[in-house]
Amino acid sequence: MYCLIKNISVVNEGSVSVRDLLIKGQRIEKIDSNIQVDGNTAEFPGDGLYLLPGVIDDQVHFREPGLTHKAEIYTEARAAVAGGVTSYMEMPNVVPQTLTQDLLAEKYSLAGRRSLANFSFYMGASNDNLEEVLKTNESDVCGVKIFMGSSTGDMLVDNEQVLEKIFRNVPLLIATHCEDETTIRRNLALAQERYGENIPFTEHPVIRSEEACYLSSSKAVELAKKYNTRLHVLHISTGKETSLFRSDIPLNEKRITSEACIHHLWFSDDDYTEKSRWIKWNPAVKTKDDRDSIWEAVLSNEIDVIATDHAPHTIAEKENSYLKAPSGGPLIQHSLAAMLDFYHAGKISLERIAEKMSHAVAECFQIVDRGYIREGYFADLVIVNLNKPWTVSKENILAKCGWSPFEDHTFKSSVLKTFVNGHLAYDEGSFNENARGMRMSFNR
Repeated sequence: MYCLIKNISVVNEGSVSVRDLLIKGQRIEKIDSNIQVDGNTAEFPGDGLYLLPGVIDDQVHFREPGLTHKAEIYTEARAAVAGGVTSYMEMPNVVPQTLTQDLLAEKYSLAGRRSLANFSFYMGASNDNLEEVLKTNESDVCGVKIFMGSSTGDMLVDNEQVLEKIFRNVPLLIATHCEDETTIRRNLALAQERYGENIPFTEHPVIRSEEACYLSSSKAVELAKKYNTRLHVLHISTGKETSLFRSDIPLNEKRITSEACIHHLWFSDDDYTEKSRWIKWNPAVKTKDDRDSIWEAVLSNEIDVIATDHAPHTIAEKENSYLKAPSGGPLIQHSLAAMLDFYHAGKISLERIAEKMSHAVAECFQIVDRGYIREGYFADLVIVNLNKPWTVSKENILAKCGWSPFEDHTFKSSVLKTFVNGHLAYDEGSFNENARGMRMSFNR
């Protein structure tokens, strides 16, 4: 069975050009002008539309197993595909936490049965599971996750000797959440002295401060340089942290890379007054100056990739007071649409969106045959209409939690179709679940 996309503007590897694209089975067979195919072929007209490589999100929390009242692999993968995300990498802070090879294998088995998008799962690190971490297979696991901050309770790795051993001995990519626990606790105590139990959400970036982020990120970078570790620092939230990363060497030569998230590019501390708990993330959304600096670092290649940190909680959980409302929110359905709004605003080109959300992620993680629109690569593809606006509402939110920080916002562009491994998984509001996503593999 062939699938032929005709006369579409292909956004790929720094250029936009009108081409035809032929899919055969799971892969891209041919990219050329005026492709003709005899036989059993599904044909899609692409006139006026754009074709991008499927988004690869390197940081999501799909909450399964153990937290499925918030989200499930099945529901969140559907939301991903509807948003043009064809592959994701999911985090270990579930219940039970992914701290053993057996638990990691169980998650892969679950996703193989339930995920409409392609997938990989991080192995979790703790203060006492180094032996299990070292068993992780480099070729079929995206990396090892270390929480160098207090987001996840007992997954916090705060033992200096353990951190040294992990950075010295683990050959895989290490992805870090960086916030200094001591600084956060001190700031929280000061806030409680001032406000008691009624801490306003505007205090979140004061409690989870620039200092807390920089102390931890700089520590991770210091360790990586000491041991030549392959380090990837997640969700940079301050301008100060951007100085830790290089833009003067090609991505494939970097041993230390970093990520920006949609919420840190979109919101600032001015938005807490209106959005309050709905934009409470760890690390916190900070100042306009921080946001501007993160943008500068993305465009200058100090920051390498853009992701979501999609982390749903229920409406009832989020509606608690500051001390009880959990941090995190759903973003994966709206990440590409948000970036396309930035394109319309003249902030970033289509080519750079494809680079930061697809190409660079594939390079950072050395993903096999994904992240580009190339002959022979898996056909992970997204067709978008840049001029078809739509408004986010409770009725069209697909994340299980049922809310979004983008509610009532009208995006200027729409995802029309999403192909996952050549399978048309999403087609203008309808899903075809006759095929599941694949486990990603890595060239290591």
